[in-house]
Amino acid sequence: MQAQDLLRELKRTVDELAVLNEIGKALTSSLDVGEVMHVILAKVSELLRPRNWSLLLRDPQSGELYFKAAVGAGSDMLLHLRLQKGEGIAGWVAENNRPLLVPDVHADPRFAARFDKTSRFQTKAILCVPLAFKGRVLGVIELVNGEGDGPFSEEDLRILSTVAEFSAIAIENAQNFQKVQELTVLDDHTGLFNSRHLRRTLEQEIVRATRFGHPVSLVFFDLDRFKMVNDTHGHQAGSRVLAEVGRLLLGTLRSTDVPVRYGGDEFVLLLPETSKDQAVEAANRIRAEIAATPFLREDSFGPVRITASLGVATFPDDAQSPEALISRADAAMYLVKQGRRDGVLAASPTTLPPVGRKTEPTLVRNGSSAVGVSSEP
Repeated sequence: MQAQDLLRELKRTVDELAVLNEIGKALTSSLDVGEVMHVILAKVSELLRPRNWSLLLRDPQSGELYFKAAVGAGSDMLLHLRLQKGEGIAGWVAENNRPLLVPDVHADPRFAARFDKTSRFQTKAILCVPLAFKGRVLGVIELVNGEGDGPFSEEDLRILSTVAEFSAIAIENAQNFQKVQELTVLDDHTGLFNSRHLRRTLEQEIVRATRFGHPVSLVFFDLDRFKMVNDTHGHQAGSRVLAEVGRLLLGTLRSTDVPVRYGGDEFVLLLPETSKDQAVEAANRIRAEIAATPFLREDSFGPVRITASLGVATFPDDAQSPEALISRADAAMYLVKQGRRDGVLAASPTTLPPVGRKTEPTLVRNGSSAVGVSSEP
């Protein structure tokens, strides 16, 4: 019996070393944040087999934690949520830069039950470790319920802490690389991504969606009668409206979504792993936010009220390529604009692009008056 125990322990150690070696090689060979997350996701699941788990990153401005990846039952319902500074077990770990092994969460006053209510999942045990680089906490890895819904062990804590050390270095490197890349993919007027980034990211998301069998949705929208803002108040006022719309989008969307200034007063929202119904719901939320927002409140002539027309298309139901997906969403938006405006329409087989309508982005010259130009006649 003792020999069998030793053999099992030896096999576990060999498996652990093999997986850690794979993690080390994979994480140090990539500078893409998404790819780094995918590697961590796969290896943590393979090594420790939790029921659910998540990787949360820390917002450097607010100190809040947001879900960058979540796996398991009901986890997709958590991706839009944030943990306030110090909230829950994950928040405590991030604030104190110390791991926690909690065998019974209901006996721990730090446990935040609101996330179970959202995901409809019953948390029993948690293992949470910080992702720290040179004493600075980047986020946390949190495992929920071990095999058979049992607690985690001290050995699990040791293994996950080792994984977190590798991961923190990789995430720091990837984030630094991403900051440099963003200098060339951001629209410096709105703070949103530009059309160049959309093309590349949309291609990657469609490849990933094809591989894993999940949908990708795209929302194309245009500000209604935006030309009147430019004509009445001037192009500088129009430019400030566009900047405010950009801030509204950044404050409303999930961290996994990709908001894009497509050109002029046209915007695109790339929504990974989002069904058409979910995308329509998100589009309606954005439409309502824009309609309810008083823009240019600080200007002497303010506030200015605007609305938006939005079209939705989903891969693979509506289109099989990035170009076709953009075209179908644009066509749906165009039908809204030709009708009552201030609405949302999902693509269907009859929503074809009108003759002469182009979906290439309008020229945007950052730092010039051209940023306020409307594509609407």
